[in-house]
Amino acid sequence: MSDIEIARRAKTQPITEIASKLGIPESALIPYGRTKAKIDPQHIASLQDKADGKLILVTAITPTPAGEGKTTTSVGLTDGLNRIGKDALVCLREPSLGPCFGMKGGAAGGGYAQVVPMEDINLHFTGDFAAIEKAHNLLAAIIDNNIQSKTASLRIDPRTIGWKRVVDLNDRALRRVIVGLGGTTSGVPRETGFDITAASEIMAIFCLAESLTDLKNRLGNIFIGYTYDKEPIYAKDLKAEGAMTVLLKDAIKLHKRHRTLLHSGNYFNTERSSSEMAWSVVDKDQSQALCALAMLETPSHAFPTRYRLTGLDATQSYQVALIWPSSLTEQQRRHQDQLAQTEFSGAWLMSVGLSVPIMWPESAVLVHLSCS
Repeated sequence: MSDIEIARRAKTQPITEIASKLGIPESALIPYGRTKAKIDPQHIASLQDKADGKLILVTAITPTPAGEGKTTTSVGLTDGLNRIGKDALVCLREPSLGPCFGMKGGAAGGGYAQVVPMEDINLHFTGDFAAIEKAHNLLAAIIDNNIQSKTASLRIDPRTIGWKRVVDLNDRALRRVIVGLGGTTSGVPRETGFDITAASEIMAIFCLAESLTDLKNRLGNIFIGYTYDKEPIYAKDLKAEGAMTVLLKDAIKLHKRHRTLLHSGNYFNTERSSSEMAWSVVDKDQSQALCALAMLETPSHAFPTRYRLTGLDATQSYQVALIWPSSLTEQQRRHQDQLAQTEFSGAWLMSVGLSVPIMWPESAVLVHLSCS
């Protein structure tokens, strides 16, 4: 069966029952339908005095167009831990619509090691990406409005502005654009562009924020550009951080689906692993272990950066390594792009109870790294 056929045949339990097994009361849940919910930040704050659980970090090497199976491995590893009697959760990033409609596909796992219903997760979910997109583009609109203004202008030099707009799609035609066309009432023409929403600086900030107050302060410190007098301009100079925070007030709350936490969806160039809030709640709830998904080729120096912010130490780390792409040159890898998509995409499977993924026969290994 295909991934989607497996997902649609799965029998789901009410999220209240799942939360109850993990010691999360129904009063701490903010329901989004029957099978998903967000966790009240006040409940997260109440867990700070509890002992930490075990943190298991899952990453990968040898990136390929069809994906390496980090999510599948993380979900399967968590299933396996629960199968042998351990109380484990998995922390994943939210999928971006760009890869979902592109070559890579969805990001809810695969085979029998996936989070269901996968359509909800891969398509819009609870609207957090839309909120981040709106907050990002709001700041862009405020910047252009200030350049146009005759009374409140900060004299921003348009040539120094590095803040683009974002859209949660792969749309190469928007990478470089000219805005402000249409005459004096339509703004000042300048060159800019669009990034994908997952690569937004707001997404990176969103992952590091511990609270709404912290989020607002971080948003206010976003660098915009320089004035004609070479003075730096920040979002707080435009008084934009308050309105941006309001747009993100619900998005910052954690999602819970089954034994899965999903929060944020940062791209590799803004990668901060899973979100600050997700780590803080999971490692202090009733779970014995948390499997957290990290970026591709996570460098060793990224570990102390994350743990300095959270105060948590990884007990173990796993790297998913594919054998066949590791021997390819960059030119050979480009020629494999279409082949990887048509022949291999979605072909991995994680059997419940096993800690080694069956990903493309005789081509994958799971490398265990001790972090002690």
